[in-house]
Amino acid sequence: MKKPENEVRNLVLKVRINAVEKTQLKKLQKQSTERSLSNYVRKVALQKPVTITYRNQSADDFLKDMLDLRKQLNGIGNNFNQAVHKLHTLDRIPDFREWIREQQAAQKQIVQSIETIRLRMNQLYEQWLQK
Repeated sequence: MKKPENEVRNLVLKVRINAVEKTQLKKLQKQSTERSLSNYVRKVALQKPVTITYRNQSADDFLKDMLDLRKQLNGIGNNFNQAVHKLHTLDRIPDFREWIREQQAAQKQIVQSIETIRLRMNQLYEQWLQK
């Protein structure tokens, strides 16, 4: 499909800038939704609206915390899966007693992780209520 005549860009406009200015322009372009530097500069030069992306730092911090907690919980879940698999293969009582001791330590770790999640969620809730 051919573009209409008024949308074809066949003219070149040369503008000289130094390295610092180019770095500044690229930084501004990356903060916007424009994918290319030329589109960004064209919109700014023609005074067309440029959409700037907004980053919510508290949401970013929350996401990072939740990803870390998810990683910890995944590790704990893997340990439990291995423990259950071992339980199915046990055939002697001394091994079973050792397994119970190991599971008590894992249970303490789970309770501690859940408490950490609860405290962090309460902190974030309180922060967002104040805004």
